[in-house]
Amino acid sequence: MSDTEAVANLVEYSVSEIAGALKRTVEDQFGHVRVRGELSGVKRHTSGHLYLALKDADAVLDGVMWRGGAQKLRFKPEDGLEVIATGRLTTYPGRSKYQIIIDSMEPAGAGALMALLDERRRKLAAEGLFDPARKRPLPFLPEVIGVITSPTGAVIRDILHRLADRFPRHVLVWPTAVQGDGAAEQVAAAIAGFNALAPGGPVPRPDLLIVARGGGSLEDLWAFNEEVVVRAAAASAIPLISAVGHETDTTLIDHAADRRAPTPTAAAEMAVPVRADLAADLDELGARAGRAGARVLSERATRLAVWAPRLRGPQDLLGPATQRLDDVVDRLPRALSGLVVKHGGRLAAAAGGLRPRTIAREIDQKRRSLADVAAALARAPARRLGELGTALEGQGRMLESLGYHQVLARGYAVVRVEGRVVAEAAQAPGTPLEIEFRNGRLAALALEGPAPAPTTAPRRKPRVEVTPGTQGSLL
Repeated sequence: MSDTEAVANLVEYSVSEIAGALKRTVEDQFGHVRVRGELSGVKRHTSGHLYLALKDADAVLDGVMWRGGAQKLRFKPEDGLEVIATGRLTTYPGRSKYQIIIDSMEPAGAGALMALLDERRRKLAAEGLFDPARKRPLPFLPEVIGVITSPTGAVIRDILHRLADRFPRHVLVWPTAVQGDGAAEQVAAAIAGFNALAPGGPVPRPDLLIVARGGGSLEDLWAFNEEVVVRAAAASAIPLISAVGHETDTTLIDHAADRRAPTPTAAAEMAVPVRADLAADLDELGARAGRAGARVLSERATRLAVWAPRLRGPQDLLGPATQRLDDVVDRLPRALSGLVVKHGGRLAAAAGGLRPRTIAREIDQKRRSLADVAAALARAPARRLGELGTALEGQGRMLESLGYHQVLARGYAVVRVEGRVVAEAAQAPGTPLEIEFRNGRLAALALEGPAPAPTTAPRRKPRVEVTPGTQGSLL
């Protein structure tokens, strides 16, 4: 048979038949497998299903975990975490790909989780969330305590029982999941919710918070290693005690909390003192105060007994003062008599000066003095007017000597044009002029152009020496 005939005799399959055959073959051959690999592309769908990929150095295997199995996970899947997935291999014909349907998944040993935990611790510590300076002191006796834990576990019963034994307080419980999917978000929301309560509101705001959970494996406690929980604890304005796991268990919330308790019961012991111890302390302090008061009184009584003999009696203290009072009483009449005599003499001396003749003589003297003053005042205006008249005459003579009429008397004249004095020759030609002399005025008409300059130099006026203190001539 030729190759062509062999090819013609092959059975034809549809795409669906091929896909179904491959699916059955893969599922029959790999019905139940455990696969170890590193998580990549982890995505939680809104339906609750978990989609991811498992990879190693040479290959990638897609995987899906349905909602029921994803909700039972004891840790939060993250990229880079090495896990062991248990499930069955199958194909997805719609995309011509094979994948694993995961029934359960766990970290590939504590080493992988510890490596992730170590990396997260360093990251949050670098942000300062674990800084001791951020931690606040716990209140000595809180009125209200908020507890964040599972409402059905033994933890809440242990805390309530221990608080009742030591010092009963008002306790508010915020129920949350403490393990599995969504636990971390619920715990963080509870911390933020307690902090959001307004003081004095209908729901009392706690003075102290306790986040508690019983012991378990690293995977069981993983919710308290999530960043959302650590950041909520660090941001809490209310002091917070972390009581997660047993004494040997350590989670990241322990570093961010204000105090870490080794157990939930120890957290209750940290939260409140023992009432009986406080009562005993108060009794002891009261007894000590009583003994101290008695001792002080005894010491004061002893000191009083020592000093009492040295204190003088009231009669000893008042005796000198009484004697001084008697002396003053005896001297008072004599002092009054002497005072009356003294002032009587002064009165007589003053009365002697008040006789009518003396008064009349004093009045006559004052009258003559007043007449002299009046005469002086009457003469003063005339004298002042005479002085002012003399000064005015002097000023008039000064004004007359400085006036231009004295210049005219020496042979000079004043030329005016329309009442204005002409000072320049160029202002006069062709204009009617008025010339003022010492004894009258003349009308004149100026010729065109200035007069020719004299051929001989004008005779200079002799210099007049002015004696200091005399009035010289202006011209």
